[in-house]
Amino acid sequence: MKTGLLLAVDGGNSKTDLAVLRTDGTILGRARGGGFRPQAVGVDAAMDVLAALRTEAMASAGVETGVVVDGITAFLAGADLPYEIKALREAVGARRWAVTQRVDNDSYAVLRAGASRPWGVGVVCGTGINCVGVAPDGRTTGFAALGRISGDWGGGIDVGTSALWHAARAEDGRGPRTALRAAVIDHFGLASVADVTAAIHNGDLAALSLSELCPAVFAARDEGDEIAAQLVERLASEIARMALTVLCRLQLATAPDPEVVLGGSVLAAGHKALLDGVEHRLRTAVPNVRPVVCAEPPLLGAALAALDLRPGRDVDAEARLRAGFRRSGTP
Repeated sequence: MKTGLLLAVDGGNSKTDLAVLRTDGTILGRARGGGFRPQAVGVDAAMDVLAALRTEAMASAGVETGVVVDGITAFLAGADLPYEIKALREAVGARRWAVTQRVDNDSYAVLRAGASRPWGVGVVCGTGINCVGVAPDGRTTGFAALGRISGDWGGGIDVGTSALWHAARAEDGRGPRTALRAAVIDHFGLASVADVTAAIHNGDLAALSLSELCPAVFAARDEGDEIAAQLVERLASEIARMALTVLCRLQLATAPDPEVVLGGSVLAAGHKALLDGVEHRLRTAVPNVRPVVCAEPPLLGAALAALDLRPGRDVDAEARLRAGFRRSGTP
């Protein structure tokens, strides 16, 4: 018997969001918890995070925990390689929470949140970078997105690491002068770039904190720093290259007004030079492409994808769901 209920999950590395909604797009309950990190804690422990949030969200929605809903969409961090996706799909299925399910990489949440339809290309540029695509016939593609070992460059950590690299060489004389030297020192409040390097080396500063340098790189670029401008140009090129590759793989370049959703903290910040650089590269190759900057929460994308599990498309339900997220101001 159909319940008219759906579950949506956005499982990121730093936090996990779960929502219970009706098939008409009405949000009934939500819960937020810690990150979904199967590589760090194992699949079973990661799934326990989802189980606890499901119980909380179902209770807030006034639904008994034992109810099996019509469908669940879970977009999860750690669903990168085929065997990882397979393991997570089996783990979600084993919980018997829903009749039908979709389990995939968390980048699909950003794509669906920003797209006006269930297909398109999405680039997520935050701490790291990834790109996925969905064709109108349901075919999907993406990248391993494992960093340098899978050919990736981009995202806050790579931009920040490159900024530190140039700052170090400017300080010790191996490289040209750059405003990034002062930017690194000012941001971390240390006496020199060498001190920042030492702090990262000995663990006093986390390597991930380098992603915090992104705004400083953009600011230096706007003030005319050549090195910073080169980093912004490189990032724009990498973002566009990923999107164009996916457009070609799915034969979307000739589709009517294909959308490329640009999401993640670095892109959602709206830096004009970066966005202009991406759009110029995209339109040069695919004139009818439509870039869309997405600042919507990934949970909205998971919820919209849950609606997509049903046959046909209910635009009224989608509009109701989007309106519900706007009213609640969900981060």
